[in-house]
Amino acid sequence: MLAVVLAAQFMALLDVFIVNVAAPTIRLELAASGAGIQLVVAGYAIAYAVLLITGARLGDLAGHRRMYLVGLALFTAASLACGLAAGTGQLIAFRIAQGAGSALMIPQVLSLIQRNFTGEARVRALGAYAAVLATGAAAGQVAGGLLVSADLFGTGWRPVFLVNVPIGLALLLLGAKVLPRDARTAPGRARSLDLPGLLLLAATVSLLTVPLVLGQEADWPLWTWLSLGGSALFLAAFGAYEARLARRGGAPLIAPRVLRIPGIGRAALRIAAVMAVNAGFLFTLTLHLQGALGHSALRAGLTFAPTAAVFGLVGLTWRRWPAAWQRFLVPCGFLLTAVAALAVGGVLADGGDGGRELYPVLCAMGAGLALAFSPALTGALATVRPEDAADASGLLATVTQLGQLIGVAAFGSLYFGGITAPGARASADALWLCAVALAATAITGAATGLVRRRR
Repeated sequence: MLAVVLAAQFMALLDVFIVNVAAPTIRLELAASGAGIQLVVAGYAIAYAVLLITGARLGDLAGHRRMYLVGLALFTAASLACGLAAGTGQLIAFRIAQGAGSALMIPQVLSLIQRNFTGEARVRALGAYAAVLATGAAAGQVAGGLLVSADLFGTGWRPVFLVNVPIGLALLLLGAKVLPRDARTAPGRARSLDLPGLLLLAATVSLLTVPLVLGQEADWPLWTWLSLGGSALFLAAFGAYEARLARRGGAPLIAPRVLRIPGIGRAALRIAAVMAVNAGFLFTLTLHLQGALGHSALRAGLTFAPTAAVFGLVGLTWRRWPAAWQRFLVPCGFLLTAVAALAVGGVLADGGDGGRELYPVLCAMGAGLALAFSPALTGALATVRPEDAADASGLLATVTQLGQLIGVAAFGSLYFGGITAPGARASADALWLCAVALAATAITGAATGLVRRRR
């Protein structure tokens, strides 16, 4: 069961990043505009972020097994449609459908783990989940480079979508056999979806994510800032409505008791910080390698293989380390990430490719990100009660996605703004600015735990 749900988790996350490497080829073959190719990349992420919490609650209402299979079927069908798309408009629409399928499927992964594993088995399962969650980002870069460079049967970019089809079909067959049947709903349990809360939340996330995704290309016009400000207002309205609904005995999208789980708020901050650093690092380094240094999609993708491999290794083994180390792993992981980010910027500062010196620091980046992320996620979810699994899953999955979007927008803007002249050296200078900002963000993530412990 764990292998089936984590395979789908990995496939969906892979799809977030695999298109980044294929984007130049898609733009050329479909004659897409700059805005069009941005929506091809971003349509998935926007639909995914907007519907994640809704997907979690639907799983709680209709059954986690059922919603997992429905989401996987939609994702697989949309992947086939993306691979066969004849134009930019079709591809954008099918990418949004892909994101919706992921939003229905992904929250069920954590919920199924929470409800079917206990004790040490749950800790191990959550560790595997955490390892899959962040290695999917780097693996997407690698897989995208391999598939685009291979140009299978002259199909160009299409295999980055079509590869999901046989995997999705196999997981559908296996999932139908191995996933536990959904338990019947207890008498008196709410069976309705909080539609006003859903609309408020969708407006909040949309107003936040759309300008983050499109703002850089449009040079941050007034509407982007108004949209960001509007997201704060809708967030306040959503919080007030949900609290009032809970007091009246209703069923809000996020149960207030979930927000009161010890450590859940701190974990959310840490997860957002590490995902922002991870996404910003991958995005800006990819721009430098492919745009400034002229590396092929394959070479740029393979550059991230050490980061992905070490992240997975550390994410799966940190629980076996001495017990006395456990409380320090997350702060030390953030500090190691900060050092690694500065080291990457320093190695590439002369405008070269970094040579052999680049790979040890990429390994250090993978280790730091794993230590900052995996124990934080596992610790937050280890104490969540099974009845709160859906809400906690939706909340942390949404935080993860928003962290990635914020990282790409913030560090991408810093990178583009830091380029003052053409050439690899100017790009390296901009990358160094990003490295300093990435390090500062990582240090802030480390400080969250230290301040809490001192209190």
